Amino acid sequence: MPEPDAYLLGFARALRAAGVPVTHDRSAAFLEATALVGLDDRAATYAAGRATLCSSPDDLARYAQVFEAWFDAKAGLPRERPAAPSRPVRSQLSLSEGGADGDDDGEHDDVVRALASEVEVLRHRDVATMTAAEKHRLAALFTTLRPRPPLRRTVRQEPWRRGRVDTARTLRESLRLHGEPAPIRWRHRRDRPRRVVLLVDVSGSMSAYADALLRLAHTLTQEIGRRGGVVETFTVGTRLTHLTRALRTRDAERALVAAGTAVPDWSGGTRLGETLRVFADRWGRRGMARGAVVVVFSDGWERGDPELLGEQVRRLRAVAHRVVWVNPHRGKAGYEPVQQGIIAVLPHVDHLVAGHTLATYAELTEVIARA
Repeated sequence: MPEPDAYLLGFARALRAAGVPVTHDRSAAFLEATALVGLDDRAATYAAGRATLCSSPDDLARYAQVFEAWFDAKAGLPRERPAAPSRPVRSQLSLSEGGADGDDDGEHDDVVRALASEVEVLRHRDVATMTAAEKHRLAALFTTLRPRPPLRRTVRQEPWRRGRVDTARTLRESLRLHGEPAPIRWRHRRDRPRRVVLLVDVSGSMSAYADALLRLAHTLTQEIGRRGGVVETFTVGTRLTHLTRALRTRDAERALVAAGTAVPDWSGGTRLGETLRVFADRWGRRGMARGAVVVVFSDGWERGDPELLGEQVRRLRAVAHRVVWVNPHRGKAGYEPVQQGIIAVLPHVDHLVAGHTLATYAELTEVIARA
């Protein structure tokens, strides 16, 4: 049997795939409840999962079926996932070879078009309108994103094939050859990754997008970190929470459960101005936002003073390299920036981009890389 946490998280994922809307805070509560009652007691584990993972009477029947399948030791469950069939790969090859031998009946082409269309539809679907099963499939597609860190030119110079003449190295080389002509040495200023700071709104108006945005933050943290960059993530709502340590966990499900446990104000109110002021006072002046690309994920609904929000974004813009505002409603038909919060911050942001589909998240990664 795998580790207890991985075993229980696997059950939560299976339940989500079956259509039960299992959120990360419910998964964390399930782990805590099971730790209290003990995984050895099957009846207590069943009751703990039913109390923490189900949100309505409609979920109880599916919960019972998935629990029976997952924890049925007699049937040897859970079984290993079978290897993916190779037919889609062969079908993709048939497209490139295009009936060269004249005996292709078009069956493989139909399979490829069906698979491609399903993925494309999912990439352009609004996250807030997806079912639990669709969100589960979407989670696997986040691995297709390939974020790149934004770069900055440093003052320090290094040897290079071209650029400016490195006088000191050229003279040293000539002295080493006792005054004989030496090859000219060159130098240039090196590039280093800029820091990326993510501020994710987890208030009630953003709750439908919170799961996808934290998955995006985890993808950015892992991919940019693999390329030598640094990503710092905070959630904003009624308070400011630092999530960088939780999202550095390689496994996405474990990272999001840890993040859900750390955030105390899920689906609460919105005090963006106050929380951004806390961020600017504690982290902006200390250098985390200085010269960084700051990305704010929010729809702009502000219960506090919009003028305070605009002033804090102006402060961020004064120290950051770029400020990008991601609004889930930006890419929807008929959207107009009429919210008082958006109107207040528009003069101080460099980019206002959409953030409601996987396709818009891919475009956002390019905006960050080109900053």
